[in-house]
Amino acid sequence: MADTPVAHRGWAVILGASSGFGEACALELARHGFDIAGVHLDRRSTLPNVERIKGEIEGHGREALFFNMNAADADNRKKVVAALTERDATVRVLLHSLAFGTLKPYISEKPEEALTQSNMDMTLDVMAHSLVYWVQDLWFAGFFKGWGRIYAMTSAGSSKVWPFYGAVSAAKAALESHIRQLAVEMGRSGVTANAIMAGVTDTPALRKIPGNEALIEAATRANPGGRLTTPEDIARIVAMMSVPESGWLNGNVLGVDGGEILVS
Repeated sequence: MADTPVAHRGWAVILGASSGFGEACALELARHGFDIAGVHLDRRSTLPNVERIKGEIEGHGREALFFNMNAADADNRKKVVAALTERDATVRVLLHSLAFGTLKPYISEKPEEALTQSNMDMTLDVMAHSLVYWVQDLWFAGFFKGWGRIYAMTSAGSSKVWPFYGAVSAAKAALESHIRQLAVEMGRSGVTANAIMAGVTDTPALRKIPGNEALIEAATRANPGGRLTTPEDIARIVAMMSVPESGWLNGNVLGVDGGEILVS
């Protein structure tokens, strides 16, 4: 049986829309009536999955506008803004779910194996600072009209030390700081900003972290729910909060982990 059509709610801009949290949120928000502007960076081998996602979004009666590009590049942001301007878009949701950073130790026996300044700068720019630039561009283009919701995906790694995770940990800490600043500066506009701290989730990004198997095993064993967090868990919460009535929830780091942080 086909889904019952739902009212159009505006656009959701998803950064990192082709896998993990971004993919799940794009599909769930489309199901709840949002058109989706998805930004992703994929090789030719993974583009069929992008086409599948677009097809599912369109199957919900929503527009799927996808861009295969580096989301941290200023000229690329302009292209997305131009496309949304052509559609006279109202942006209700911006989700920052970019997971592209360097996993190296700060200190190593061989200097060539240690984190470099360019590694650190790139990781912080993509995984933290780009959020601010996207919000600025969407704001100055006039896309936030009446109310809006900004979400950024953080992790417990913002305050914990994991092997090789130093630069990403710094990026997550900076991302949470950016969310707090945006929450205060935009509070009177009806646009809120919150970070979402997911529990350990088996995503392509997690699989790139050295020692991910141990993280998965420990989280599965410890989580009160007896399982890992899933991207769909996050997507349901994002969709639930993406309504005008959630406007007093602002400037938080929201744990969506089934209670994992309490016992890990």
